[in-house]
Amino acid sequence: QVQLVESGGGLVQAGGSLRLSCAASGSISSINAMGWYRQAPGKQRELVAAITSGVSTKYADSVKGRFTISRDNAKKTAYLEMTGLKPEDTGVYYCTLLRAGHEYWGQGTQVTVSS
Repeated sequence: QVQLVESGGGLVQAGGSLRLSCAASGSISSINAMGWYRQAPGKQRELVAAITSGVSTKYADSVKGRFTISRDNAKKTAYLEMTGLKPEDTGVYYCTLLRAGHEYWGQGTQVTVSS
């Protein structure tokens, strides 16, 4: 089994920054990709950023230039550095891990951006 634990969420003012971490553990032989999703109240979950094992990245248009995803393979940890936060960035952020065609999910961490 694979377990993912997110951390680093909190309350910040608009324009502030946060760094989210996602630590993976369990039976992991290789990781195809890791990513971050978010879900705001009353809205569908959306992909924020993703990174492959080859460090190719993908970002939602709404966060391009403000968010940066990275990973530390030795620590089996993914990060999401968020700057220039906006109130619309508010939501629960979930970490995902893709391995052998199966997607694993963390419990999520709350990010709240006040205006």
